[in-house]
Amino acid sequence: MRAGKGKMRNRRRIQRKGPCIIFNEDGGVTKAFRNIPGITLLNVNKLNLLRLAPGGHVGRFCIWTESAFRKLDDLYGTWRKPASLKVDYNLPMHKMTNTDLSRILKSQEIQKALRAPNKKISRRVLKKNPLKNLRVMMKLNPYAKTARRHATLLHDPAIRAKQLKPKKKAKKAQKPAAQKPAEKTPATE
Repeated sequence: MRAGKGKMRNRRRIQRKGPCIIFNEDGGVTKAFRNIPGITLLNVNKLNLLRLAPGGHVGRFCIWTESAFRKLDDLYGTWRKPASLKVDYNLPMHKMTNTDLSRILKSQEIQKALRAPNKKISRRVLKKNPLKNLRVMMKLNPYAKTARRHATLLHDPAIRAKQLKPKKKAKKAQKPAAQKPAEKTPATE
C-alpha cells in the first residue's frame, strides 16, 4: 500500500522494480515472464531510458539475451565504426581519455601549474559598534574624542561651572621668609 493521499487517487498499490530483461526476438520471452511482478521486458530496438534507469537511478539489474547484446554494435556502432542501422550516427566521444583522476591531479604537469596552498587561516574579525566603542570610533574618526569631550563639557553643569571660574595662578615655590619675632606688648599692671 502507498502511504498518503495517493491511495484515494487510483494509486493504491506500489510495486518495486525487479530486473529488466532485454531481448532481440520474442521467442516466447514475453509470455514466460509476463506474470512475474517487478520484471520489465524491453526489445533492444526500442530501449527506453525510463525503463533502464527508473527514477533517474542508474544501475538497474539488466539481463541481456545474447542476440540483443550482439545487436548493440549494429544499433549504436563503436568508437571505430559508425552505426549500421542508423543514418550518420556515431557514439559520443569520452570527455576524458584517462579516467584515473587522482593520478592526473598528482602528476607533475598539473602540480607545477597550481599555486601553493594557502596555509594562513584568516579568521573573521569581531565587528564592534563604533557608537559604543570609543577606540573603534577613533580609528574611523580621529576627531571623535575631542567632539565627545566638548559635548560632556557643555552638558555637565559641574564641569561647566568649573570651566567658567577664573583660574588661580600657580604660586611660585619661594623660600619661606624669615619670620619676625612677635613684639611683646607691655603688660599693664
